[in-house]
Amino acid sequence: MENKAIAAVGCDHGGFAYKSKVIAILKDHGYEVLDHGTNSDDSTDYPDHIHPVGNDIDCGKASLGIILCGSGNGAAMTANKHEKVRAALCWTAELASLARLHNNANVLAIPARFVDEATAIAMVNTFLETDFEGGRHSRRVDKISSIDPQNC
Repeated sequence: MENKAIAAVGCDHGGFAYKSKVIAILKDHGYEVLDHGTNSDDSTDYPDHIHPVGNDIDCGKASLGIILCGSGNGAAMTANKHEKVRAALCWTAELASLARLHNNANVLAIPARFVDEATAIAMVNTFLETDFEGGRHSRRVDKISSIDPQNC
């Protein structure tokens, strides 16, 4: 039996317009998708849809995530509260590439009110098609983890 890659998706009302396109791209790249909503453009609280994405990464249910909200900031801040998440707020395909190459980002945060659909699509494709470069970047990524108890 083939193991499928799994991706988690979450958005609030600000990102809802792009969510179906993002899911289609993920499926085109062979991902099974865990969709944590929202499922309309009715006002909703982004943490309700972003924390489940972070939980999926933390628990190993998903290898990566795509999150969307109006500015992308709230979604990225929420996702980055999770220990194993490295969410990158991006607004160009080049930033999405660098987030993967140099930071080993596993969650892409899209500011849906500030990028057009074509840019969002390009960012998702780039994020999925770019691998972590490793090397000197590995030691830097290893230093990202949370609070060192010895320094509290």
